Amino acid sequence: MSTISTPGAATASGVRNGEVSYWYSSIGLPSYRGALPGDRDADVCIVGAGFTGLWTAYYLLHQQPDLRVVLLEKEFAGFGASGRNGGWLSAELAGSRERYAATHGHQAVVELLRLMRSAIDEVTRVATVEGIDADIVKDGVLHVARNRAQQNRLRHEIDYERGWGAAPEDLRYLEAAEIRDRIAVAGARAGLFVPHCARVQPAKLVRGLAAAVERAGGKIFEQTTVSEIRPGSALTDRGTVSAPIVLRCLEGFTASIRGARRAWLPMNSSMVVTEPLSDSVRSQIGWQGAELLGDFAHAYMYAQRTADNRIALGGRGIPYRFGSRTDQRGHTQPRTIETLTSLLHHLLPATAEVNIAQAWCGVLGVPRDWCATVSFDRPTGLGTAGGYVGSGLTTTNLAGRTLADLALRRDSPLVELPWVGRRVRPWEPEPLRWAGVHAMYALYRAADRREDHRDLDHTSNLARLADKITGR
Repeated sequence: MSTISTPGAATASGVRNGEVSYWYSSIGLPSYRGALPGDRDADVCIVGAGFTGLWTAYYLLHQQPDLRVVLLEKEFAGFGASGRNGGWLSAELAGSRERYAATHGHQAVVELLRLMRSAIDEVTRVATVEGIDADIVKDGVLHVARNRAQQNRLRHEIDYERGWGAAPEDLRYLEAAEIRDRIAVAGARAGLFVPHCARVQPAKLVRGLAAAVERAGGKIFEQTTVSEIRPGSALTDRGTVSAPIVLRCLEGFTASIRGARRAWLPMNSSMVVTEPLSDSVRSQIGWQGAELLGDFAHAYMYAQRTADNRIALGGRGIPYRFGSRTDQRGHTQPRTIETLTSLLHHLLPATAEVNIAQAWCGVLGVPRDWCATVSFDRPTGLGTAGGYVGSGLTTTNLAGRTLADLALRRDSPLVELPWVGRRVRPWEPEPLRWAGVHAMYALYRAADRREDHRDLDHTSNLARLADKITGR
């Protein structure tokens, strides 16, 4: 296997930029597996070797070990969002629950939410069984509110979750002093603690899962670019894989397939990670556990304290590139690095003493209605799963199990879930989708500024306008 060469660039301040992600920099980029050696027959062909494709293959092979399962990957397994995300194994479900309930009813959505929570433990179980050390610690997630409008949204969130079946132990309102006891977030007025979340090092998890799929008999071919998916085949630059079942598991890279450019929009998300924290900084910040940290801003952020005692924080940079183009090596714009660094220092002032070690970015898949989807068409044998809108680390597991059951035509409760078989209209042609996405995030950022500066006690109308424009 050849070694992957990823030229990295350092900013003027010495920050490593790109190189896929810090998660890979910390463990080393993998060596390439071999490319597809030519035309090949299979029982199931999976396009994309990220978490969705790997989880699907894992459960297919454990349910039917004699299956010939082939995964095709342009780069290496876990190259995309699977190895670049914020490391949140959370129970967050993308999209409007009301949209899911409109076709399947309230109780079906409650069941989907329950299964999302249990999927966190399922991922942990598989990691334990397969001997994958991915720094998984289930210490929950803390969302903070830092102005009155955010605090109102926090209270509304608690009522909303209870309306969808959340038990008292699933949510805990925290006063400012209780937040400081956990993490010294500057200006935090209130918090919402949810126990259903675990920290993970995503590159370790996806690398271990790929190895587990191979041990189960799956074949992963890398350096193989799929250009077109048809009923019964996937066409690549290395040959054609013929299979009665072909599953598209590309998430943010879906637009690379012929005819799918407007199916899911590749939304960009960026991250920075600090150097290891000193004892002095740690004493000022607190954060003794492994809980994740989020907020109630519209242009939201997500953070974790890593197992090697750094802080990794992410948010939106340039949210979308014209024509559904995607970054390939994670290189992040200096302005985005500055914005995320400033946000980190604003939230945790003690981090101003700590250098930023690396920045990177990646893309996630966004359907037009912002709701995750799992689908399989029996007559053609074509299926897909994705559209997680940034909440995919846990969702990929449940989606992969669901897609495996659909492909095997198993009559399981998973195939009846409300995200199965949904039809969503495509995104608008350019330049409308570029203008719409950039307008949305400009409005969200302006709404955050207005809520901060004016200390509004309600959500800014600018954010409501952004929601209306985009259909969120």
